[in-house]
Amino acid sequence: MSRLEHNDVVLFQGDSITDAGRDLNKPGDLGKGYALMTAGWFGMNFPEKNVTFLNRGISGNRVSDLRERWQEDCLELKPTWVSVYIGINDCWRRYDRNDPTDPESFKAGYRELLERTARTGARLILIEPFVLPYPEDRKAWREDLDPKIHAVRELSAEFGAPLVPLDGLFARAASVREPSFWTLDGVHPTPAGHALIADAWLQTMGLSRS
Repeated sequence: MSRLEHNDVVLFQGDSITDAGRDLNKPGDLGKGYALMTAGWFGMNFPEKNVTFLNRGISGNRVSDLRERWQEDCLELKPTWVSVYIGINDCWRRYDRNDPTDPESFKAGYRELLERTARTGARLILIEPFVLPYPEDRKAWREDLDPKIHAVRELSAEFGAPLVPLDGLFARAASVREPSFWTLDGVHPTPAGHALIADAWLQTMGLSRS
């Protein structure tokens, strides 16, 4: 059964995977990725529910960036559902800029976002980050990313928020086709990868694309 109800407002928040090339000057632009695919499928199948989908993902964001813009880009929009997909840049910056985020700070910052959101009465859905071993150096990222994935899972349980378990889903998908089929660089999804995320999101919300 769908968790989405009539006149719900669903806000997608996160980094470049959520952003997916959206026009930041157009508030209604959903980008070209999983947010657009999700909204399109839902609208086609349930037009009578009048659900509004918004996207405020911004490329390069970490938890600290979300915290700085959460009032304007989340709370003031008065969503009834907030879908949060963050974490890969908190890992990546350790490897490309020597600017790490330790798991404790990541979890504490993330929890603050969820607490602020929950106080408004909005419901939460969390999407865990993932990485695939393409190129090969991404394998070393597991040391940093795995504790952050566990933190997201723990926060999902703590807040009673549905969890989209992407790390396992992409690992399984990469056993069917090579990682480069699903991602451009182990992180940013191809169209097939975005469709995989959209499908997982919909199923987590009690819907199915099949």
